[in-house]
Amino acid sequence: MSYTKTKSKAQARFDTRLSRTQKDLFERAAKIKGFKSLSEFVIHTTQEAATIIVEKHNAILVSEADKKVFFDALINPPKPNRALKEASKSYLKQLTAE
Repeated sequence: MSYTKTKSKAQARFDTRLSRTQKDLFERAAKIKGFKSLSEFVIHTTQEAATIIVEKHNAILVSEADKKVFFDALINPPKPNRALKEASKSYLKQLTAE
């Protein structure tokens, strides 16, 4: 496994307490995945999970915004412009020609 450390100018510390069972499990997983330390494993894995959570959340927000725009267009449709009227006429001509 290749893992590249990213150096940040501003660093912060995060301390936590784990049960012995959790620590043993995390250390085993870190060793299996080839991480040099438990900290490296926890940071990498947590960052991956956090990225996925944020991306899903953002997708939901975008989806909600899209849904609002879509339903607003259905409820309050804009008046057809010249291009839409011409497209409709062209379509109707094609239907009657068949």
